Amino acid sequence: MSACSWLPSRARDEAEAAARVEAARQPAPRTVAADGTPLVRFDGVEIEKVPFQAGVSSVTVERMARQHDCVGGLGAGLVSAPGPVEIYRMACDNGKVFMARCELRQCKAM
Repeated sequence: MSACSWLPSRARDEAEAAARVEAARQPAPRTVAADGTPLVRFDGVEIEKVPFQAGVSSVTVERMARQHDCVGGLGAGLVSAPGPVEIYRMACDNGKVFMARCELRQCKAM
């Protein structure tokens, strides 16, 4: 016997093989989103870029953003599902982000 173990060598080999098979079944970490854009990891959490999508209140949110010294980019994009309550995000030229919540087209800065 070369090593001290409570398992016989054959059982130990089978247990190691089973562990390798289980590890192979685990999905590999994703590196790209469904649309092909790269994923970013921050503290172990995947951050997926959301493609720009205009919503019914995009223009209203862009006007609100201008009042908060936020201009530029593609404009205000919808980041939630369309519906009675929507969340909009706008990237500003100065590096800040303006977000607003609109409920039945009544918008408030977040």
